[in-house]
This record gives sequence, C-alpha cells and structure tokens, in this order.
Amino acid sequence: MPSDLVSGPDLGAGYLHQLSRDTDGSTTTFTYHAQVGGQDANGPPLGPLDDFGFTPTTASCMFGGPRCVHRRFLLPFEATGRVRQTYNRNRFVLELMLRQRYANVPATVDRGVVELLRRLAEPLAAEGIEWYIGGSTGVWLLGGALAPRDIDLGTTRAGIDRIGELLTEYLIEPVGPTDWPGAGIVRAARAFVGTFHEGVRVEWAVPIEPREVVPFEEWSGRPGVARTSTATWQDRSIPVSRPEYDLVRAAEHHRPEQVEAVAAVVRRLGVDAELLAALLGRSPLDSAARDSLRAAVEAT
Repeated sequence: MPSDLVSGPDLGAGYLHQLSRDTDGSTTTFTYHAQVGGQDANGPPLGPLDDFGFTPTTASCMFGGPRCVHRRFLLPFEATGRVRQTYNRNRFVLELMLRQRYANVPATVDRGVVELLRRLAEPLAAEGIEWYIGGSTGVWLLGGALAPRDIDLGTTRAGIDRIGELLTEYLIEPVGPTDWPGAGIVRAARAFVGTFHEGVRVEWAVPIEPREVVPFEEWSGRPGVARTSTATWQDRSIPVSRPEYDLVRAAEHHRPEQVEAVAAVVRRLGVDAELLAALLGRSPLDSAARDSLRAAVEAT
C-alpha cells in the first residue's frame, strides 16, 4: 500500500521534512522523514539528527533525493491529528535543538526541571506512579559539576502515557511504540520543554513487554527496580537515580571528565557498593577500567 502524505514537504533547520502514514489493519505506521534541504530550508543544517533518534533509510525520501533519515511510530489511525501536532513542534524547535547539540548553546535545564516538577510531581504522586530523573541531569541535581544537554526520565509503563498527557503541549514525538537506536523497540516519547527560543529536550521510555528485568536496571519500566536517591534543589525534593549509573555509562562512553565529576558525587554520597558491583558485572568495560572506577569512588 502506498504511503499517505499527512504533511509536507516542510522546511526547517536546514532540512526538508515530511510526515507520512502507512495503514495495515488496525495499526498505522507514522513516519517523520528528514532530508538535507539546502538553502531553501535555511541550510546547511548544523549537524545530523542521530542524537534525536533518526536513522538512515534504505531508499530515497518520498519527495525525492538521497540522504534521508526517519523516525517511525506505530499508533492507531485516529492518532493522526496528535502525530501531526508533535511533528510540527519537532520541526519548529529543531533549529534550537541542533544549536544546543552542535553550537554550544546551553539547554535551560534549570527551568525545565521547574516545569517538570510543576506538571508532574503532584499528579504522579497522587496516582502512585514512580518517576525519577536520571542521566547527567540527575547527577547535576545532586551537585555534580556537569552541564546537561537533556533530561532523561525513568518511570513505569503507566507513567510513560501519563507523563505524555501531562506534557502534551511540549511533545515532539507521540507516545507509543517506536524504535530507539541502542534500546530496540520501546514505548516512549520525547518533548521539548520550553519555547522556540529556549528550552530542554526531555526523553522517557520503557521496553516493550515481555522481557526479563536484570537487577537494578535503570530504565526497566518496573516499579522498585532502579536504585534511586533524593536530590534537594531549590527547596524541593526530587527523585533521581543513583549516580553510579551515570558513572559506569560515562566510562563506557570514554568521557573521563564526566567520570571525574560523577565520581566526586558518589564519594560525597557514599558509594552504593552493591549497585556498583552489579553495574560493573554486566558492563563491557575491561578489568582495568573497572578497577579504576572502583578506585575513583573509594578515594578519600
């Protein structure tokens, strides 16, 4: 069945954009397409869209031309209006997201956290839905000397959808099944919390069931699995995942300055030896790198 054009070609941030849908029975695959657009799209773009989950296609874009990348979402046909809304917001904030990624424009993480607390904290607590801030922003909230570029949220399966409802106007991707490079098929969403002039990207996802959950997994989507702590920031208590997660992740990504900054937070809090042992036990780091991390957090 040929693809049905929902929007486009549209211009923005150096790219030509298009939204299409392919319907098969009760499900519809919605696709964001993006292609380097040249001067007509205010190009060239500042950089590729890899960090935003886009992957190369095996063919040219629907509207012609090579070097096409895309994002796909599996949703009911009735979600068309909602997907069009998220697609358009993605286009409108993409220039700023690229500047934050490639031109050292700071993300306004502090204001993003304030807005997340305002919108999420009370409703999720009232409904008994677990959520927390992870990644570099979690470490930053604990006092780490980092400059986060986005905010990663951990939550449960129910939390994925509820957070999407609470952040509806900020969504740049619809809540639903999609492919996240490196994580596989997940139920997820992305938002850009802020305006077209300042803001921060927010992401949250859980694996598609069923699957076996490993001990202390940070993004399992199951309540009570991840080890968390509490950050006090601007007189507010914020749930955050333990910094050991980001410590091991930074080492795996070969980011020594981040390792040093996170290790300082771990030392100040006191290392969670059980968690660190579990994370290192399933890490691809070699034995020397593991020993180095242990020494870094045990140093006085």
